[in-house]
Amino acid sequence: MADDYRYIPGFYFKVSFIDLQEKAVEAQFQDVSGIQAEIETEDVREGGENRFIHHLPKGAKFPNLVLKRALHALPSLIVQWAEDAIYNFNFRKCQIVVSLLNKKSMPVKSWAFFGAYPVKIQVTDLSAKDNTLVIESLEMTYKFSRSISL
Repeated sequence: MADDYRYIPGFYFKVSFIDLQEKAVEAQFQDVSGIQAEIETEDVREGGENRFIHHLPKGAKFPNLVLKRALHALPSLIVQWAEDAIYNFNFRKCQIVVSLLNKKSMPVKSWAFFGAYPVKIQVTDLSAKDNTLVIESLEMTYKFSRSISL
């Protein structure tokens, strides 16, 4: 019997930042969103015939990648990288790889985001009447992404 899932659950994953230091930096996040790619189209009406519209492909469009996790008191290399870009306008692009893992912690499916850099840092609202963790959110833009099947 196979040891891997037939369908991959979305709760066991890792996020790696490559080219941020001499070696890859792995970070723990609770949410990853923005893994999406679509083709933009341009509508062109057929000349002399108003009933037909041709949808012509223009190019690929990628939304921003959003990573969320609980705010930690210790300094983080990833947060320092993001703050350096936003507050000091010092951009260092890196590659981000998001991998879904199997029971043996081996990647089953991955997505690579090339030329990524931070564009937004956000923390959840602070409230004295709630007993919840503060969540930090890092939003990255990137040049393009690729799905990697392993």
